[in-house]
Amino acid sequence: MLCAMRIMAVFAHPDDEIGCAGTLAKHAARGDEVMLVWTTLGELASQFGDASHEEVTRVRREHGAWVAGKIGAQHHFFDMGDSRMTGGREEALQLARLYATFRPNAVITWSDDHPHPDHRMTAKIAFDAITLARIPKIVNEDRPMPPAPDLSGDEAIESGEDVGRLEAWREPVRFYQYHAPASPYPEVFVNIEDTLDTAAAVMSYYHDFYKWAWTQDQFREGRAAAGRLGGVKYAERFNLRSSHPRARDYLD
Repeated sequence: MLCAMRIMAVFAHPDDEIGCAGTLAKHAARGDEVMLVWTTLGELASQFGDASHEEVTRVRREHGAWVAGKIGAQHHFFDMGDSRMTGGREEALQLARLYATFRPNAVITWSDDHPHPDHRMTAKIAFDAITLARIPKIVNEDRPMPPAPDLSGDEAIESGEDVGRLEAWREPVRFYQYHAPASPYPEVFVNIEDTLDTAAAVMSYYHDFYKWAWTQDQFREGRAAAGRLGGVKYAERFNLRSSHPRARDYLD
């Protein structure tokens, strides 16, 4: 039996996760821990018109929570500013601290060449955070001192223990990105035949709210086209940011 793994999907706005919803649902169904993360609240979505900032962010948070529940994932929102991300160290550090807490074995994010700057910046900090999360002094810098330990009972923390300190995450992290034709990295196809309906439900949830022209049939055909390339009925397609994939037992 395969050991459970932890997968974090890091995107800029709620609905970006449509491209990997089937993969995340499949891992969650297997018993893996899955976390959906958005770096912004998506507060500038034009479909909301003149709605207040508070109303837009409330709805966007509801969207994220619904999708996470549908997939079987935990979820977390940052507030790095819709269309204001810089890809800088402070943004990467926020994410690195979440890595140190969740301890992912794999990360899924945007490609490096997407036209939307938030998407590119999210991919950048998702990659940078892997290194930052490995360094104890970085993930703990400028963190407030923990409260004094209570030494009065049998279950007390030992004197001098830093209960507020994050433990760096130094294990290898596999870094998957949405497929980009110009990517130099190997392609990976994930068979989502068993979870296509879940992925389609996520797409429909957003489609019905935003009134997209993109149809359910087009969504399914896109997964079928990826499946034909990958030798299965339906698939999601990624690039693995690695020069050399892991060895396999046999050629296929």
